[in-house]
Amino acid sequence: MRKVKLGIIGVGNMGSGHLNNIKEGKCPEIEVAAVADKNPDRLRWAREQLGEALPVFSTAEEMLDSGLVEAALVAVPHYEHPKYAIECFERGIHVMVEKPAGVYTKQVRQMNEAAAKSNVRFGLMFNQRTDHIYRKMRELVQGGSLGQIRRTSWIITNWYRPQAYYDSGAWRATWSGEGGGVLLNQCPHNLDLWQWICGMPVLVDAKLHFGKWHDIEVEDDVTAYVEYANGATGTFITSTADAPGTNRFEITLDGGKLVAEDGELTLWKLDVPEPEFTRTNTIPFGCPKAEKIRVETDGKSEQHPGVLNAFAAAILRDEPLIASGTEGIHGLTLSNAMHLSAWLGRPVELPLDEDLFYEELMKRVATSRRKENVAAVFADTSGTYGGAK
Repeated sequence: MRKVKLGIIGVGNMGSGHLNNIKEGKCPEIEVAAVADKNPDRLRWAREQLGEALPVFSTAEEMLDSGLVEAALVAVPHYEHPKYAIECFERGIHVMVEKPAGVYTKQVRQMNEAAAKSNVRFGLMFNQRTDHIYRKMRELVQGGSLGQIRRTSWIITNWYRPQAYYDSGAWRATWSGEGGGVLLNQCPHNLDLWQWICGMPVLVDAKLHFGKWHDIEVEDDVTAYVEYANGATGTFITSTADAPGTNRFEITLDGGKLVAEDGELTLWKLDVPEPEFTRTNTIPFGCPKAEKIRVETDGKSEQHPGVLNAFAAAILRDEPLIASGTEGIHGLTLSNAMHLSAWLGRPVELPLDEDLFYEELMKRVATSRRKENVAAVFADTSGTYGGAK
């Protein structure tokens, strides 16, 4: 059986996790053909896992030019995701990029334009799209049987992180190193799923608190309000300081309500869609009846190995990816819009003013502080290229 010869750029937390999944046989059509990292300790670790014969490189470019790899997995700090994806496109190398697609949409748009000119497979590591709950939610919402969306609400505060987490890397939770906080590090999956299931809004109004709960310069507490083209509204609330946190995703539609929480999907299905009921009902305090249904799913959540297996199948047999790399701009647009709204103190309309966002971000990068004497608590996973997420 032919296997895809994969090179991993960055063997920090995420890169080493993918390497271990492949090593353990979870991705049978992929073999790690080489790794690249600026940190010699991480290269030594990779050889300890896969054998001393494993080709290792101190730069990504050397690995990509070696002829040893036909595909690459980019697991580096956020700002560099588009850079190395473009390096792959220029060499005709297939590429899978870790989330987020980048830090700012202007940069990611350039990456997408380069992808369109190439003839390679380009995927993004949106492993949560494999989750059975979210796949079923999308099926029910996009299928149309429940009518139009009226309201969306996601409270996702089970991303708790102590100060020690933020002190584990000099780049972490800085404008210059990471480019953002909870929205850019923990929530790219949620923002992607939100738009994947419900579509993109047309207006974003957000309140962000920067270093409210931790000694950091980026956001650790977010409350956002959005409006959709059909008049529906939505909220997105997240934090890294709630203990215990909550993960509840609720979508109200004309024909009922979907709620994903605690690993279950519940549907309250109305006997009569609300628009029809309110039009025909004559009882002042009347209310449409609803049946509570525990929605059955296929129970499958293939996560990171599933995304890589689909990537290999796309290369070998032209099968579909879990998420095209070009789709990463959508969730990032939401993140950028929330930041911009908070910085300007007003709602932001979409399409986003990408130049204005970039200008505002660079103001903060210019005064960003890097931490010193950090504690490397992720001793086995903290690489220069791929710092732990």
